[in-house]
Amino acid sequence: MALWKETPAPAPAPSGTPAAAGSTVTELHKGPSTAQDNDATRRLASAPKPAGGESVIGPELTIEGKIQGGGDVRIAGRFKGDVSVDGNFRIDSGARLEGQVKASVVVVGGELQGNIDAAKHVDVLSTGVIVGDVKAASITVAAGSRMRGHVEFGWDDKHSSAIKGATRQV
Repeated sequence: MALWKETPAPAPAPSGTPAAAGSTVTELHKGPSTAQDNDATRRLASAPKPAGGESVIGPELTIEGKIQGGGDVRIAGRFKGDVSVDGNFRIDSGARLEGQVKASVVVVGGELQGNIDAAKHVDVLSTGVIVGDVKAASITVAAGSRMRGHVEFGWDDKHSSAIKGATRQV
């Protein structure tokens, strides 16, 4: 069985660009995946896709800064800084992020040192580690994952305002 799959490249690039006509794109085989990885991938695939595609910080990279904007972001290397995207965010197994995360769907397979705020859903895979607080509409935590921090889930603005109103009346 081949460890890669070759697919024809999209239409030839306009002249003056580095892509050559007739080239192929090679995709490495990722190997066996777990049920949690499949569920997280399915959730990412079913979430609305903002324009812009996926941006990846590769496993050999270490970057410090800030990520902000639309589209999906995946970190396979090391990143220090805050992430705020309208799309989905994933930290691969073996990757590390030091900073705050704000995204629609967050999948943690690596290590996150920071908070996740206002996500629709958070998946913590069996290889995931979170040191920080999580605030999300829903959360899935796999056996073997680790977390140290405060977790709030199942609350939306309607629930939060009802509790705030109740505490004011007391």
